[in-house]
Amino acid sequence: MQLHPRHFGRNLRENLVSDLMKDAEGTCSGRHGFVVAITGIENIGKGLIRDGTGFVTFPVKYQCVMGFFAEAGPVQFFVSNHLIPDDMEFQSGDMPNYTTSDGSVKIQKDSEVRLKIIGTRVDATEIFCIGTTKDDFLGVINDPTTT
Repeated sequence: MQLHPRHFGRNLRENLVSDLMKDAEGTCSGRHGFVVAITGIENIGKGLIRDGTGFVTFPVKYQCVMGFFAEAGPVQFFVSNHLIPDDMEFQSGDMPNYTTSDGSVKIQKDSEVRLKIIGTRVDATEIFCIGTTKDDFLGVINDPTTT
């Protein structure tokens, strides 16, 4: 994380965490997948001053919730990395996806996926569900690249 000198002082840690959440949550990491939420900070290393700018770069190690989103009609589902089969890994590139080690099954944008609902949240304006593809007869039912 890079931090401007105006954020130094007593609240240095809070400013770093706040900037990390703004910068990382809701992004797609090329190595790991979609970062939904940061759940904890493991370590903030010593800062390194960037020559000529005054900014300081801090190495930050954090824990987060990652996975993919799906939708069925008006309902949105989230499937966490922990609820995706263990033999599937996130692949970055032009079309980010989760792929089995042998490459035979791929979950990507516009894939049709069968999942099981394991949790729901309903409020006045939306319904949101947690799903899993980590069970028998669940997963990709239609791959958009083969149609």
